[in-house]
Amino acid sequence: MSDESNTLDGGDAVDTDGIAAALLASVSLLVRRVRQVPVEGGLTMPERQALSRLDREGPATSSELARQAQITAQAMGATLGALQARGLVERRPDPEDGRRVILTVTDAGRQELRDKRNARAELLSRALSGTFTPAELEQLAAAAPLLERLAQNV
Repeated sequence: MSDESNTLDGGDAVDTDGIAAALLASVSLLVRRVRQVPVEGGLTMPERQALSRLDREGPATSSELARQAQITAQAMGATLGALQARGLVERRPDPEDGRRVILTVTDAGRQELRDKRNARAELLSRALSGTFTPAELEQLAAAAPLLERLAQNV
């Protein structure tokens, strides 16, 4: 058990290690399955990751993105070239250093990310409506903010 002792209202100890292991296994499986959702004309995993990072964190250089993704500059360059060819990112000179190029997400790139998220949400919605009872759906709805808080504290 963890160093910190947690107890339920009745005084019973809570197995936080067991809960952590169960959550990690189930959430990991869910994430893997959802990431496998094919979207017509969709992005490759490296393209989606680069585009998502630019969308979340703002403009960046190719080398910054490569470092963050822990891949070679050449691999990131190929990924960004494909995204640029599809009009999903654009390159601009760095206003602070004209030798550098900054990449930003275009409106089309943001739409592509939304489409992928919507396809995933639709997949989950179909799975929820087809196999869960109303009581189970209420439990999942109550768990969602807790899972988000857990993610923010990891």
